[in-house]
Amino acid sequence: MTPNGNAGSKAPLKVGWFSTGRGEGSYGLLKAALDAIGTDDLNAELAFVFVNRVKGQTKQTDRFMELVEAHGIPLVSLSSRDFRRANDNRPWTELREDFDRAAIELLRPHSADIAVQAGYMLIAPLLCSEYLTLNLHPALPGGTIGIWQQAVWDVISEGLDETGAMIHVSTEYVDEGPVLSTTKFSVKGGKFTPFWNEVANADVADLKENPGEELHLFKAIREAGLLRERPLVIETLKAVVAGRIDLTGSGEITDLTQEVEKVVDG
Repeated sequence: MTPNGNAGSKAPLKVGWFSTGRGEGSYGLLKAALDAIGTDDLNAELAFVFVNRVKGQTKQTDRFMELVEAHGIPLVSLSSRDFRRANDNRPWTELREDFDRAAIELLRPHSADIAVQAGYMLIAPLLCSEYLTLNLHPALPGGTIGIWQQAVWDVISEGLDETGAMIHVSTEYVDEGPVLSTTKFSVKGGKFTPFWNEVANADVADLKENPGEELHLFKAIREAGLLRERPLVIETLKAVVAGRIDLTGSGEITDLTQEVEKVVDG
């Protein structure tokens, strides 16, 4: 399933949405997309939402699913936890492709031009070959590969002046697919100064132990990132619709910092 590539078409871009729906970040990303579509800011529609959990598994994911259903969007769910239990708790590395095949089969009745991974906590080697999939990653190209918590700690340990987020094409290699768009922001000066002063002589390993993610600097960096991740997803989709972003893998990266900051500044 590939994008129609017709930037001039008035037909909405059909987007498949993959998420674990496990927290506020995932919920906020979905709501941002729904709000943009609802106000005609984004000429798209959600063709389906796939969640690798089922109702009753966690309160956070239940809330996420309720938002999907409230908007009448097809909801497809398959618990990766239950899938593993049904397969003798074999290592997930042995089950990823089997799980993807099961998910793809469930998604057969639905079609999408592209897909978005927004808080989807699984490596999906077959899904990303079935769908041209965009993935949100909370670091800049060449930066942290892996979970967002590590990305924040890397900013602190390396004393970086700026960080950001990127949208890249998902491949079987985690966080290493072609980058399509980025947004950057400074983590020095202003409100960040006293927080950096607090950790000036501290060992990052000790900070991870105590206070951990309650560290003022950690929370400030994460908050700034979250503010920008949501508009980055929306602005990237808008750029795809407008034909500004080449999905064929040309290697060109679109800097959407200006557009994202306009949203952040309100």
